[in-house]
Amino acid sequence: MQTLSTSASDRTYDILRTEHRPLDAIFAPKSVAVIGATDRPGSVGRIVLWNLLSHSFGGTVYPVNLKRHSVLGIKAYPTIADIPESIDLAIIATPASTVPGVIQDCVNAGVKGAIVLSAGFKEIGADGIELEQQICQQLHQSQLRLIGPNCLGVMNPVTGLNATFANAMARPGNVGFISQSGALCSAILDWSFRENVGFSAFVSIGSMLDVNWGDLIYYLGDDPNTHSIVMYMESIGDARSFLSAAREVALTKPIIVLKAGRTEAAAQAATSHTGALAGSDVVLDAAFRRSGVLRVDRISDLFNMAEV
Repeated sequence: MQTLSTSASDRTYDILRTEHRPLDAIFAPKSVAVIGATDRPGSVGRIVLWNLLSHSFGGTVYPVNLKRHSVLGIKAYPTIADIPESIDLAIIATPASTVPGVIQDCVNAGVKGAIVLSAGFKEIGADGIELEQQICQQLHQSQLRLIGPNCLGVMNPVTGLNATFANAMARPGNVGFISQSGALCSAILDWSFRENVGFSAFVSIGSMLDVNWGDLIYYLGDDPNTHSIVMYMESIGDARSFLSAAREVALTKPIIVLKAGRTEAAAQAATSHTGALAGSDVVLDAAFRRSGVLRVDRISDLFNMAEV
């Protein structure tokens, strides 16, 4: 019988209970660096920079580009070390092969949070796994928390933070939404405008190299603006962290999960997307029930149950 994985590092397990809201650097930053910012139309680096500048989130934005003195009319810096202010959040939109070096620069500069938008990691095989291992080694002895890689980014509609390359900003509301699929994030965002649904947080979690389901459940559980937590899951990752957080938070806030992979075809699709191991569906069902999580089978049910 297949069991749930509990092999993730101790660094991420239950970390919110021993540190003072470390994810505030990601969800409520006062200074943001966009590494890989560029003027090139249609590029991720341009879109995410524009999204940050287009909404007032109460912080300062610094483009980082080795070859340009300015991006979108704003002074740019060659590296994060050249920025004359300590950085809360670094958004990384550079090729996967460069990300370990960028993360090391962030660690050296004392950056507190990072979002890696780049793809090309474990979902492509051995070369990508090696890159992830390098990043994990750099994170291990640091205080840097990382969302991603291979993600759309993070929105905090309540404060106006749009640290994504999505084409619009979510409306503020009381639903915390977390998804492993960036494509689904885009679809849900479009749907939310038609249905007038607002969010307290809108998170594309990607491959969960560091920040995982448990970290985000604890964070949103402590967030007074979040009344319910809605999740689209392709793999559970660190089961111990997820179940511990869910058992505690589900006592006060509903947690609704759409878990991909009930069929063999769906499980294979989820695995190829994020390099995820989908896990035994029977085991997951039992774990969800024990932890107080409500599982639904259709995307339409996610938000219907959150309203109920």
